Amino acid sequence: MMNVAIMGFGTIGSGVYEALEANRQLIAEKVGQEIAVKYVLDLRDFPGTPVEDKIVHDFSRIVEDDDISIVVETMGGLNPAYPFVKACLEAGKHVATSNKALVAAYGTELLAIAREKQVNFMFEASVGGGIPIIRPLYRCLMGEQILEITGILNGTTNFILTKMDKEGASFNGALKEAQDLGYAERNPEADVEGHDTCRKIAILTAMATGREVNYEDIYTEGITKITDTDFKYAEKMGTSVKLFGSSRMDGDTVHAWVAPLMIGKNHPLYSVNDVYNGIMVKGNMVGTTMFYGSGAGKLPTASAVVADIMEAATHPDSNVPLGWSSERLSIAPMESSSHRYFVRISGRYEASKDMVANHLGNIEVITLEGLNEYAVVTDRMGEAKFRQAAEGLAADLNQSYQEVLQTIRAEL
Repeated sequence: MMNVAIMGFGTIGSGVYEALEANRQLIAEKVGQEIAVKYVLDLRDFPGTPVEDKIVHDFSRIVEDDDISIVVETMGGLNPAYPFVKACLEAGKHVATSNKALVAAYGTELLAIAREKQVNFMFEASVGGGIPIIRPLYRCLMGEQILEITGILNGTTNFILTKMDKEGASFNGALKEAQDLGYAERNPEADVEGHDTCRKIAILTAMATGREVNYEDIYTEGITKITDTDFKYAEKMGTSVKLFGSSRMDGDTVHAWVAPLMIGKNHPLYSVNDVYNGIMVKGNMVGTTMFYGSGAGKLPTASAVVADIMEAATHPDSNVPLGWSSERLSIAPMESSSHRYFVRISGRYEASKDMVANHLGNIEVITLEGLNEYAVVTDRMGEAKFRQAAEGLAADLNQSYQEVLQTIRAEL
């Protein structure tokens, strides 16, 4: 029998316990021995529940118990998750975590300790919830040169944007519904400002390149400026707007960013709606592969944690090669990337078409009946060139009492 300790008995931690109990026999058959939860670390006591006699409040009970082989961290955040996980690895215990903030901030150090101690630091559940993506990158796609990873990596923002797209909801209205349904926190900043997606694409980029990625180097833009009017244009154009985390490798140059993107129906991620996540991975041999499913939630995320527990249990005395080195990957500045651009402009097109053409070059023009504005879509151009052009256009428009109302990058 192999004993496990769960640190944090919230949504995910309780889901891990439930999954281990529900699939106890199946897990034992595949691992070759029973996996049993010995301790649950939490501030609460949970009287009358199946874990009542397993609750401990003192972390030292876990780290000092030689019978504990695997520790599950589902507390979230960095403190005390980071010092607790580090201490467990240094004590020769395997760790499985769902904590993307921990992996993004301290993954390099924790992976190095795991290698040194011949244990495993595993984090399948940190990206994509129940979607298998970390393991495919270091197993199924290990012979590939990864060219691109682009994903819808946050269920909350995808739910909001889907409501705006399919039902014409406003951003604030869709956010409130997401909060009422429990998809969004009372303070949704980490989701709607793109920070959650940023940490996840940083982890995936590090996995793909084998080098450390500082998530603070990744350009990040959220969805708070997207409006229902943008989706009215999108409907007429046969497009949609999604929040993407994207990493694109061109030789030694890596462009990684998080931003809303307008995409057409031929894009592989166009049909990923509601709280679901989708991740597209392009390899130089395999081409485009797609991973789709529940990107969050109690049992889907718990399923990914249990898979890590099982892998650690089948490698009790050895380190499974995964992760990245301490060599820092340089992320190219956003200004060096290129896109097409969807731009909304107040007033009538006829009044400013010469200015628009002068600054933005070849464009497609879209109008909506009843609105005193119009939109254009540019040809593909560099971000730095577009920013300069948009600044000049805004200055010229201002003289005519017009203005740029919205800009969204596009791949159409």
